[in-house]
Amino acid sequence: MTGTRAVAAAPPAVPAVRVPRRRGTELALLVVAVLLCVYGYCDVGLAKNGTVPPGAAGYGAGLGVLALLAHLAVRFRAPYADPLLLPIAVLLNGLGLVLIYRLDLQTPHDEAAPAQLIWSTIGVALFIAAVLALRDHRVLQRYAYLSVVTALLLMIVPVFFPAVNGARIWIRFGGLSIQPGEFAKVLLAVFFASYLAANRNALACTGRTLGRFRSLQLPTGRVLGPIVTIWLLSVGVLVLERDLGTSLLFFGLFVILLYVATGRIGWIAVGLLLAVLGAFAVGSLEPHVHSRVQDWLHPFASIEAGQGPNQLAQSLFAFAEGGLLGTGLGLGHSILIGFAAKSDFILATAGEELGLAGLSAIFLLYALLVERGYRAGLALRDPFGRLLAIGLASIIALQVFVIAGGVTGLIPLTGMALPFLAQGGSSVVTNWIIVALLIRLSGSARAPLADEAPR
Repeated sequence: MTGTRAVAAAPPAVPAVRVPRRRGTELALLVVAVLLCVYGYCDVGLAKNGTVPPGAAGYGAGLGVLALLAHLAVRFRAPYADPLLLPIAVLLNGLGLVLIYRLDLQTPHDEAAPAQLIWSTIGVALFIAAVLALRDHRVLQRYAYLSVVTALLLMIVPVFFPAVNGARIWIRFGGLSIQPGEFAKVLLAVFFASYLAANRNALACTGRTLGRFRSLQLPTGRVLGPIVTIWLLSVGVLVLERDLGTSLLFFGLFVILLYVATGRIGWIAVGLLLAVLGAFAVGSLEPHVHSRVQDWLHPFASIEAGQGPNQLAQSLFAFAEGGLLGTGLGLGHSILIGFAAKSDFILATAGEELGLAGLSAIFLLYALLVERGYRAGLALRDPFGRLLAIGLASIIALQVFVIAGGVTGLIPLTGMALPFLAQGGSSVVTNWIIVALLIRLSGSARAPLADEAPR
């Protein structure tokens, strides 16, 4: 019309995308996980005694209550969290209790399942507390230097206590034993993530290329200080505590996060070089570590010398006996491995009685747990959260690799505890804390922007 001005039509409003919470899926998977664990518990009793164990109902009810309480905490505080993390943790923890109970039946003087159940309850309680109390993961970035100081103290304290099985990694008070290094790895992950998130540009934008290999960019001497410090720290832990596993874990964690933060292959090259040099030097000079290297190189030397099979040889025999489908729960002989059958070598029990099929299923559970942690890290929008999620998932991945490699003869034995499966109160509590942090991180990654905590 004359004298009127055309008005452009406003673009139609884009409807908000509804992100599924998947809490019902999580609850259904938890029911399946608890039922599988109860079935395994009953199967052990039937195989050993011909009857269902009298405590089967109590075990199932206790595990079910713990899983339900953890689910309610996630539903209330982290409704958008990944629905697979909690069921996988419950299934692995429950399967570990079944395997420890199965080994307890052959060592009535040394029962570990009741204590492991108590530690698992403490771990779930701390899981619930962490999920409810930690409203925003970015708060942890404020306590980076407090975390690293606390971690160093936790690693140093065991040096002043007597060695256990050749390693100084335990603190014992009467009948109670704690492994402080288990808690230190979470604190170090917080510090590494905070440090690298704040300095990633300086680490990524400096360095030199090696001739024609432009993809291999090594850092300059000025920025090489952090990785050298961590290398010296890891070697110091290895020398003072005679703990090869913890040293490899700390150093591997830092190198992985360094690569993720900078995207530079040079850091991986330097990290692998320093790790090889440190392991070679300590493995040659430290008697306890040297003996483990010799056992790895010659696992059947004790048999040839007429002294009988050592632990590694017994572990290899257990895997061979399991075959494809295993001998069945409760029908193996992995107790012949000795005092570490419930801790370092519990994977041998799984391999013998569940076979290659069951062992592959366990590894797939670990792989899925790590993959969901990496997925949460890739989806997070802040650098600290991204690095923390990848670091926590890498802790689990490194532990599984180091332990599985040790008991199968791929690498020297380290004496670490397999996450959730092996006997160890400090280990199971720490792993539940890791899952709680991954729950919070995945909840922030999957939540809509309107529901995310304000920066």
